[in-house]
Amino acid sequence: MRSANFTIVHRESTPDRLVIRDEGPWDRHPTVTNDAENVVASLVADGYLPPGRKLLYYDSDGRLDQLLVRDGRFAGFAPWEG
Repeated sequence: MRSANFTIVHRESTPDRLVIRDEGPWDRHPTVTNDAENVVASLVADGYLPPGRKLLYYDSDGRLDQLLVRDGRFAGFAPWEG
């Protein structure tokens, strides 16, 4: 199974938020949007998403949005107004 290809944007991440960027190429990888459950599960398993830390992502169009995380699982999408 293919998974989304993303990188952590360290210069924009803080203790309160983690920022990732969808890298593609999308003809070989699903987007973060389409693979959100697995992206969140991977980041939680690797210790990047402790409880309370927001997950923001630059989608395939370069727009910054939020992946909602509840109890360590993907819980939906939200626009980022930060």
